[in-house]
Amino acid sequence: MLTLPNLLTLSRIVAVPLLVALLWWPRWEGGYVWAFALYCLMGITDYFDGYVARSQGAVSKLGQFLDPIADKIMIAAVILALAAKGVLTGPYVGDLHVVAGLVILIREIAVSGLREFLGGLRVSIPVSQLAKWKTTFQMVALGALILGRALPRWTVDVMGEVINVPHTVGLTTLWAAAILTVITGWDYLRVGLKHMD
Repeated sequence: MLTLPNLLTLSRIVAVPLLVALLWWPRWEGGYVWAFALYCLMGITDYFDGYVARSQGAVSKLGQFLDPIADKIMIAAVILALAAKGVLTGPYVGDLHVVAGLVILIREIAVSGLREFLGGLRVSIPVSQLAKWKTTFQMVALGALILGRALPRWTVDVMGEVINVPHTVGLTTLWAAAILTVITGWDYLRVGLKHMD
C-alpha cells in the first residue's frame, strides 16, 4: 500500500477538502490563487502516480482501484463547489453552463456503475483515446474556471461585452468536455449493453 504511486493517489484524496475550502472562501481572491496552485499540483500527481507505477513496475490492485476514484472525487468536488459559488455562469446563457457540469457528473456515476456491473462479469472496458481527451478538457476547464476567479481583472471587451479570459476559456472547454462525455459515455454503454441479456 505504501508505494509512491499509491501515496500520490492518496494525497489527492486527502487534499480535496482543502481544495473545496479554498474555493468556498468568500470574496478572497487569494483563496482562488491557492486553490489553483493546489489544483495544478493535484493534476501533476495524477499524471505522475500512473507514470511512476508503470515505469517502476509498481502497478497494484489498490492503485488501480484508487486512481479513478481519486479523479472522480476531485472533479465532482470542484464542479459542485464552483456551481455552489456561482462560477458556472457566464454571458449569453447565464446559469445554463451548470448543465455541462451536470452532464459530466451523471456520466461519471453511470460509467462507474457500468464498470462495476461488467467487473462482476469479468469484462473490462479499456479507456479510449477520446476519453483521455475528455479528461484533458475537463481538467483544463476546471483549472481555468478557478483561475478566472483568481484573476478577475484579466478581461477583454468582445462586442461591448466585458469577459474574463480564463473564465470564458473554462466555460468553453467545459462544454467541449461535456460533449466528449456524452460521446464516450455512449461508447461505453454500447459495450455494456452487449452483456445485458
